[in-house]
Amino acid sequence: MPNLTANGITIEYEEFGDRSGRPLLLIMGLGAQMILWPEEFCEQLAARGHRVVRFDNRDVGKSSWFDQFGVPDVVAAVGASLARQPVKAPYLLRDMAADAVGLLDGLGIDRAHVVGASMGGMIAQSVAIEFPSRVRTLTSIMSTTGNPDLPPANPEAMGVLLAPPPTTRDEAIERSVSVFRTIGSPGFPFDETEMRERAARGFDRGFNPAGTVRQLVAILASGSRKEALKALRLPALVIHGKDDPLVPFPAGEDTAAAIPGAELMAIEGMGHDLPRPLWPRFVGAISALTGRA
Repeated sequence: MPNLTANGITIEYEEFGDRSGRPLLLIMGLGAQMILWPEEFCEQLAARGHRVVRFDNRDVGKSSWFDQFGVPDVVAAVGASLARQPVKAPYLLRDMAADAVGLLDGLGIDRAHVVGASMGGMIAQSVAIEFPSRVRTLTSIMSTTGNPDLPPANPEAMGVLLAPPPTTRDEAIERSVSVFRTIGSPGFPFDETEMRERAARGFDRGFNPAGTVRQLVAILASGSRKEALKALRLPALVIHGKDDPLVPFPAGEDTAAAIPGAELMAIEGMGHDLPRPLWPRFVGAISALTGRA
């Protein structure tokens, strides 16, 4: 896969579809490499007339790692966040948004349709807030405004998120299976074979648990985007599962309410993942949105 230098870092990326298609930037979530946007899903979007770009965020996969900052004290960061005190972080979500825009610059894309999942949705929101002229439409999937008054993750979901990191390839694969069994969609089949294959591929591409901690602290340090989202003036879609244990459904409602005119797609049985049976629905909704702008 190719890479380029943007915003002072190396960003690994991949494209699908005709370069003359509608530019569509996919931003993945916490500790998640771009391969969590499955190839088939990207190809389905490309078949609907999009130039699809997926990439590794900073601190995951084959993009630049920030090991020079060490591993933040995540317990202290969570405690400060819960107490509504400032959280210290090596970087913020707006820095990750600047990475995304730098990637667009490097690819010669002036304005893109931006789609983000989980933390990727937070970054996508930040791109729209910080760089409004670069965003045609915004799709926020299973994400949040960062509003501290929203209900937290359920204890089991938070437990798997904050558990000590695995140290071997086998442990990393088992952890991925455990995590997605916990936070995934109860209304749809869980494909353990596919999850194991993807987890193994992710480990082999670039296993960086310290980077996941730095990303988590960036989320905590970045605060709420709710007021800033109210100033957006662009077509927006919010997709959220009604059975999400990690980012509960009220976060999706809050996001849609904050963005003027945003459409909320609430999905029964969907948790904190992208179940294959829902791909046609996601692709159709995203394509309908991008076709209007």
